[in-house]
Amino acid sequence: MIKLLSGLLALLVAAAVQAAPLTLTSPSGTLTLHVEVNGDGRPDYWLTRNGKPVLDRSRLGFILADGAKLERNFVPSELSRTRVDTTWEQPWGERRYVRDRHSELQVAFEETGALKRRMLVIFRLFDDGLGFRYALPAQPNLQQARIVEELTEFAVSEAGDAWWVPGGEWNRYEYLTQRTAIDQVSQAHTVLSMRTASGLHLAIHEAALVDYAGMWLRRVEGQRFKARLAPAADGPSVVRDVPFVTPWRVVLVARDAAGLVAASDIILNLNEPNRLGDTSWFKPHKYVGVWWEMHLDTASWASGAKHGATTTNTRRYIDFAAKHGFRGVLVEGWNVGWDGDWFANGADFSFTRATPDFDIAALSAYGLKKGVRLIGHHETSANIANYEPQLAAGLDLYQRLGIDAVKTGYVADAGGVQAPGGRFEWHDGQRMSRHHLLVVTEAAKRKIAVNPHEPIKDTGLRRTYPNWVSREGARGMEYNAWGDPKNPPSHEVDLVYTRMLSGPFDYTPGVLSLTGRGGSPIPSTLARQLALYVTLYSPIQMAADLPENYQKQMAAFQFIKDVPADWSESRLVSGEMGSHAAFARKDRNSEDWYLGAITNEEGRALEIGLDFLTPGKRYEAQIYADGEGADYRQDSRSRIRIAKRVVQSTDRLPIVLAPGGGQAVRFRAL
Repeated sequence: MIKLLSGLLALLVAAAVQAAPLTLTSPSGTLTLHVEVNGDGRPDYWLTRNGKPVLDRSRLGFILADGAKLERNFVPSELSRTRVDTTWEQPWGERRYVRDRHSELQVAFEETGALKRRMLVIFRLFDDGLGFRYALPAQPNLQQARIVEELTEFAVSEAGDAWWVPGGEWNRYEYLTQRTAIDQVSQAHTVLSMRTASGLHLAIHEAALVDYAGMWLRRVEGQRFKARLAPAADGPSVVRDVPFVTPWRVVLVARDAAGLVAASDIILNLNEPNRLGDTSWFKPHKYVGVWWEMHLDTASWASGAKHGATTTNTRRYIDFAAKHGFRGVLVEGWNVGWDGDWFANGADFSFTRATPDFDIAALSAYGLKKGVRLIGHHETSANIANYEPQLAAGLDLYQRLGIDAVKTGYVADAGGVQAPGGRFEWHDGQRMSRHHLLVVTEAAKRKIAVNPHEPIKDTGLRRTYPNWVSREGARGMEYNAWGDPKNPPSHEVDLVYTRMLSGPFDYTPGVLSLTGRGGSPIPSTLARQLALYVTLYSPIQMAADLPENYQKQMAAFQFIKDVPADWSESRLVSGEMGSHAAFARKDRNSEDWYLGAITNEEGRALEIGLDFLTPGKRYEAQIYADGEGADYRQDSRSRIRIAKRVVQSTDRLPIVLAPGGGQAVRFRAL
């Protein structure tokens, strides 16, 4: 009888809570969050925008490897509510100041059974999105969490289209974006972006991925997505001692494409403030490098007759950089270990020993005299068992030589990370989450900036660690050298509304020759290559082409020389998912503005209002436009029209984009 009464009481409590869900409203009342438990005591949440459903009931909880699921028999209680409205300054970024305005609700879920385990969920609701994370507090019956899966769901209410790349496949994040109906997605990496039938724009991602496995999204039925954690080599995906907090699960919600891009500030706001103190030693910059020629197969990473990283060749790049105002020269293939099958092994890489034909100390000194710094390169072939023991020595070498930025690389198939103990891990698993923060924090001690390729995804940790300046994490320009297929024009447009929502991308644009390996054509116009410096943001931007190719296109090359890599303001002034994107950005160090516009495979005409310019001020618009008859599919792709005109904020600028084309404009304040 007592057990029966206890069960009835638990059901009555759950029913009472179910009848009165906890609610949280965003600062302007646009979004409303609802939280409750159902009749089984299962925690749910759902989200509405102006009273209309955005996310239907979605589950919360965990599956554990060594205990009952944290899923049911919970009673919720409100712990706290707060409101925040602050503005903080980025040391570098798409904009100088970021506003953090949100409402917060903390909810405790306590089991009614014998274990009485507790699970907290912290919700932060912005006018253009939701972030929530789990916190497992110290408790006697849960001292270590061995997490097999999260039960976190995102049940998208309205039908529409999704833009996504597959998660858990061999080529990491490096796939062309698929556009399908939302209910046709299989398993996706985040960022997963959507546009519903009513025009609502959504994106699902995560923030502050620290000591945890990256989240994929598996569609389980209809438009219901479930978090899937990247696997570990053995055992659960995540093992953490309690107490701890998970990464934030993030849903961006906006009425249009520009709003979606602006909403991505939420990812930064959900990260902790700068832990490194003064990082003014990092200077956003542009660079050239010994890189594209290897992708063209006219030079090699390996030593021998084709070796690209020689003292003589690198001096040539340093001279070019000094003449044209580039701060950095990247050199790949400078160190011992590239000979043989480095892709399959990586165990032979040394991060302190240069090849005999590369004098790293002399070259660094030579560059510094000319105002040019070498950019270090640590390719690991994802063999972190070999890299981590050498990390400190490799970074110490760079510090002694005045090399204050390093590009790291983890070339290997997904699941092919060679970790200590003979384990093979995933690029976005918990082990690699720990590894990347190790590299970043060790580099910070030596005032070195880090730019990983084949990385873990960007989740806004650049706010906490501002020396984590950029990364890859999608198909980059190198696919236009040797890829089959190459990156179509739609790829770079899709990046704006997917990958770029997560943070900077070292895409390495600026191939003005418009040719890849063997002279194969790159699907782009010349003006588009210039526009990419504005549309695809990074605080480090490479001029990827060969110096001799820039010498042939000096008029167009002028824009690459002029365009900054650091901004005080950024706005998507025209754009739509799957169609086009046009950004206006203001130079952080002058009154100049820049505009970059790109389109997909279709040509289009735009008219851009210049109200972003300072009222009453006159500007010289230096316009780099697609030439008459330009088309990415034809030899006319290299046609460009360069013109100047005086404009002001009340003007409108007509822009005609060729198929696969673009336009770049510098607005020089007069």
